[in-house]
Amino acid sequence: MTGASLFSTAHAAPQPTTLQGRLYKTLKLGMIGVEGSLIDRFNAAKAAGFHGVEFSAPNADVVAVKEAIQETGLPVDGSVVTTHWKVRHTDPSAAVRAKALDTLKRALEDTHAVGGNTVLLVGGHGNDGTPEEVWKRCVDNVSLAIPLATQLGVVIALENVWNHFMYDHQGDRQQTADKYVEFVDEINSPWLGMQFDIGNHWKYGSMGDWIRQLGRRIVKLDLKGFSRAKDTFTKIGEGDLDWADVRKALLEINFSGWAAAEVKGGDLARLKEISANMDQVFGLTNA
Repeated sequence: MTGASLFSTAHAAPQPTTLQGRLYKTLKLGMIGVEGSLIDRFNAAKAAGFHGVEFSAPNADVVAVKEAIQETGLPVDGSVVTTHWKVRHTDPSAAVRAKALDTLKRALEDTHAVGGNTVLLVGGHGNDGTPEEVWKRCVDNVSLAIPLATQLGVVIALENVWNHFMYDHQGDRQQTADKYVEFVDEINSPWLGMQFDIGNHWKYGSMGDWIRQLGRRIVKLDLKGFSRAKDTFTKIGEGDLDWADVRKALLEINFSGWAAAEVKGGDLARLKEISANMDQVFGLTNA
């Protein structure tokens, strides 16, 4: 037996049996529908049981965000690129792709400025060209932001969305995460991973199996519910998504980190409902 295999056998970390203490709950800033200042909104998220907030970047009021963090003690864990649906890394126009790259870089800078660790990115759209063209444009353009992400220590977190890219939009429920794995591995940087949205592709495959496939590539989670029976997104915990298998898969890959709600928000009562729904699907107590 080699030294490496002996170490892995004798000193393997015990398999976790619960997600308790392993997940931190966050939500998109736009979901906080309470009146008042940014500080008031952060306080509402905190009162609802969230551990952080995701803001939109670039062009955020960094000074105001830092003040809200300071006053409430609630961190910004990351950001969402504001224009990635319209100004795309896969656009046929080189000028548009250059603008998308500039926007991503400025989002990385704003996120770093407030202490965040991820920038959520929609990679592009499959309708921008052939699969080969769209793939190459996205890989080439996003790769140009990796040096800055490395310098700042902020991960570019690709989200799996309904963008006709890396899955078959008209396909069945037997699809896998193969293309997402291939994409992350092609860029091959610790500063590019997945902000895996648990609800977005339940229509197309087993989310537990996608989590198992993606494994270490998942740096953060997004979540919402989905009903295959009704073919619609739902509140977290409603619908027919197999949350039991999701929990099992997250434990199998030893996931620990941030989970971001991405559903319809509202007032404090609604935020508390979302927080409680997250506790329920992840099996958390006293969160």
